[in-house]
This record gives sequence, structure tokens and C-alpha cells, in this order.
Amino acid sequence: MTQRTPIPRPVYLMALGIFVMVCSELLVSGLMPQMSRDLDATIPQIGYLVTAFALAMALGGPPLTLSLQRLRTNHALLVLFVIFFIGNALASTSTTYMTMLLGRLITGAASGAFFGVAMSATAQITTPDARGRATSLALQGLMLGTALGLPLSTLIGDRFGWRAAFIAIAVLTVIIAVATMVALPRLTPDNAGGLRTELLVFQRPKLWIIMATSTLIIGATFAAFSYFAPILTGVTGFDESVVPLLLLGYGAATVIGNIVVGRLAQSHTISVIVVGLLLNVIFLVSFALLADLPAVAIIAIVGIGLVGITLNPAMITRVQSAGNTGSLVQTVHSSFITLGVVVGSWIGGMGINSYGLRAPLWVGAGLAALALVAMVPAAAGSLRSGRGASAGSERTETTTDHQ
Repeated sequence: MTQRTPIPRPVYLMALGIFVMVCSELLVSGLMPQMSRDLDATIPQIGYLVTAFALAMALGGPPLTLSLQRLRTNHALLVLFVIFFIGNALASTSTTYMTMLLGRLITGAASGAFFGVAMSATAQITTPDARGRATSLALQGLMLGTALGLPLSTLIGDRFGWRAAFIAIAVLTVIIAVATMVALPRLTPDNAGGLRTELLVFQRPKLWIIMATSTLIIGATFAAFSYFAPILTGVTGFDESVVPLLLLGYGAATVIGNIVVGRLAQSHTISVIVVGLLLNVIFLVSFALLADLPAVAIIAIVGIGLVGITLNPAMITRVQSAGNTGSLVQTVHSSFITLGVVVGSWIGGMGINSYGLRAPLWVGAGLAALALVAMVPAAAGSLRSGRGASAGSERTETTTDHQ
């Protein structure tokens, strides 16, 4: 039996960095009443701070990454940690809504760039055969941040005030930054051909199609996930006190699904994405049709957790194959992923206004179906190659199943 290549320890620090930034993105959602009172803003205005963070990630991340292209990967990560710290420090001391908004824009842009640079660093310090597992491990920060960010921020905010939540994020940032600088080996940017070469990769139409497919995949999940709480209480009939437990179950499912996808992402990229999308359509449609049945709702939520955002490792592997492992490509891809979050939740909300609480589930199923259509050429190419999913064909699939 061949011994698997171990995952380098700095990958765990990439996961922690992503975790703290995802927690920062979500913590506002658990602190809305307190922040509304102290900043003299309405609840919808506080909600816009979440949207502002996401838009800053999507639109500010790539330019910030581009400005760091000449720095060593280690130094680029340090700069992003510093910017992220400044944004959270500004947020924690804000006395006006506009100052808080500025802090959110700064942290959002830093988070978007960090995701790309961290993915590039992960690729640089791992061997190709371990890259899928390493990417999955780094992305556990995303899964755990999504699952724990809201309850942790709410707990801290209730006990010590909303400012304490931002201070906690800032302190964690310093600790993780110091540990990363100590543990990460000296890395040169993964753009040996220079900035021109890094930009030329974006002339490939296939790369844009692949990244747009990622938008649909993530949008499908977030169209539904963004409205799980009102659906579970308003349609299924669960008590509000039960919803956090159900969402915790969803979070646990994402952690498990991410591990499974990570193990298969490198050798069965296309197969993993196609099967995941098919299952997601089934879970979303079943939930939409039978949302009034508690047992079906629970199974659907866990299923969506297993095969939704957990496709990230396979999506990233596909982008790295079509483009490269450089930080700019990874950051632009993260912008497309973030765009999926924004678009999915927006269209899902519009659906509620027109067709009721089940609409986001149908919207999610529709977006997943569109992603499946976009995957047809890649799936057909994989079938024509005649390569299966056996262990003996993994090495060959790594270079052919991505396209």
C-alpha cells in the first residue's frame, strides 16, 4: 500500500486564517440589535454591512492581490493580515455608521485577497498528489467559520458587547499572523513568468466559463441557505429555538462533505462536481416539494450541507488546472465564488417576495441545474477519454479529468 504524502503544517495555519476572516464576515449578523442601537442605524442598514463585506471581497480582492504580486508570498500574507487587523480595529472603535462601513470594506477586500494568496501558498508547499487534500484542509476554515462564526459572535456579543467580538477577531488575527510568519517556509510568488504572464492566463475563455460555473454552484446553495431559518419556521413549522441546532447540523455536514470532496478532488474533479450538483438538485427539489414535512426538511438540510459549498476543493482544483496556482487567479476565482453568495441570496429573496418562502429552494435548484448544463462539455470530454474512477487511473485522471 502506497503511503500518502503528509500535509505540511502551515496548511493548518491557512485554514485558521480563512476561519478568522469568515467569522469576521458573519459576526455582524449575530450583533444587529446592539450595533443598531449604538451606531444609530436601522436593522436593514446593519444588514448592508454584510453585503458590503461580500462586495468588497469580490471587487476589492483582485486589485489588492494585483498590487502585491511583486512581494514574496510570505510578505503578501503579512500585509493582508495587517490590513485585516486595521479594518477590524477600526470597526471595534467605530462610533458612526460610516466608520463601521469603512472598516467592513477594508476587511472585506483583505479577506478576498487573503483567500487567493492562501490558496496559492497551499499549492506551493504541497506536492501535486496531495494538493486536493491540502486545499480541502485549508477550506475547513471556511466550513468551520460558516458553522461557528455566527453563534460565537452572538455569544461574545451577548456577554461582553458587540465591540468585544471585533476585538476578539483582531487578537486572533495577530496570533495567527505571527504563527504563519514563523512556520511558513520562504516562498516566491507563483508567477515566475512575471505579471504579464499572470494576466495572459485570463485570455483563456475556458477559464472564465469554469469560474462562472463556480458562481452558479455556490449561488445554488446560498439561494436556499440564506433563508433556511424562515423556511424552517414558516413552512416546516419548527420552533425558533430548534433552528440553531438544525443549522449546526448543516455546518457539521459541510465539514464532513469537505473532507470527502478533498480526498477525491485531485483525481476525480469532474465526476465529483457533476455528482454533487445532481445530488444538490435532488435535495433542493425534495425540500421545495415537501418542506412541510420535518423529516424531509432535516434530511434535505444535511444533504445540501454535504454537497453544496463543499464542492469548493474540486472547483479550485479545476481552476488551477485551467489557469494556474498563482494568487491572482485564485483571488479572481474567489470573487466569482463570492458573487455566487450575493447573487444567490438576492435572487432567492426576490423569489420570496413574489412566490413565498419555498421560492429560494426552487431558485437554488434552478441555479444548480444551470451549473449542470455548463458542466456537460467537461463531463462529455471525461467520458470520451474512457477513464474511470479506480485508484490505478488516478494519476492519468489528474491531468485529463479537470478540463
